[in-house]
Amino acid sequence: MAKEVSAMIKLQIKGGAANPSPPIGPALGAKGVNIMEFCKQFNARTQDKAGKVIPVIITVYNDKSFEFILKNPPVAVSLLEITKVKAGSAESNRKKVGTVTWDQIRTVAEGKMPDLNCFTIESAMSMVAGTARSMGLTVTGESPLKKK
Repeated sequence: MAKEVSAMIKLQIKGGAANPSPPIGPALGAKGVNIMEFCKQFNARTQDKAGKVIPVIITVYNDKSFEFILKNPPVAVSLLEITKVKAGSAESNRKKVGTVTWDQIRTVAEGKMPDLNCFTIESAMSMVAGTARSMGLTVTGESPLKKK
């Protein structure tokens, strides 16, 4: 018989750096989850991605057991990593903080494809390019998305 789900918790945690302090401890403790057990399992599964922000979806069952799914790092974090910019622009339409090429956008889109709600790499690239523009990044080069 299947276990009954009592809660779903979504968090973003740096890989290999889960600890019982906020926000992890209070979020899991309120649902009755063994916080240290989650931290050990999360850190073991993300030790190769140390320092990168990893979204995680934790499914908590009625018997206080849990399982979790790791996602790919957010597009904005990947773009900041590629461009070596500290943060996005506060006024993205006026003040540009960096540039990104279509090849870099394709790389990010291919990595994030399983988590996006699109079917083609072109539509994923369009979503990533939109995120880049909203962060104040200029997209350079000839767009492979334009229809001729």
